[in-house]
Amino acid sequence: MKISVRAYVPGDLPDMIRIWNQVVEDGVAFPQEDCLNAESGKDFFGSQTYCGVAENEEGTICGLYILHPNNVGRCGHICNASYAVRRELRGLHIGEKLVSDCLIQGARHGFRILQFNAVVASNTHARHLYERIGFVPLGTIPKGFRMKDGHYEDICPYYKELGE
Repeated sequence: MKISVRAYVPGDLPDMIRIWNQVVEDGVAFPQEDCLNAESGKDFFGSQTYCGVAENEEGTICGLYILHPNNVGRCGHICNASYAVRRELRGLHIGEKLVSDCLIQGARHGFRILQFNAVVASNTHARHLYERIGFVPLGTIPKGFRMKDGHYEDICPYYKELGE
């Protein structure tokens, strides 16, 4: 499957909201508990520094990412991102294309470091991807994420300098 990543346009919002909500509903990766609707989704995605979408050759949106500052002021050069892939297309390396594009866009938008605050320890596919492409793990925060079923799992922060 040929996948390209580009900036989102308003017409992508229904698919973006649907894919984002799948991850929220799964309850094992994103901290959000409330799903987006058309209005909140437009506001949410519109408030990001950059949003990229992955689409296949037929123009179907397969995944997305959001990029935004992780902090302000003297730490404003650090950005944060989240990635979501359509549930039925996970495992096809779409996430890798999203992360790779995000690294480029982060640097283009003046950020110097991309930091992930809360990668759930059991999200081994994401962790292996991040480590393979050069993200540095920063340790473990015990029981830092409450799973959908109510139990707590460790989270692992990561970072990567941009422009390397």
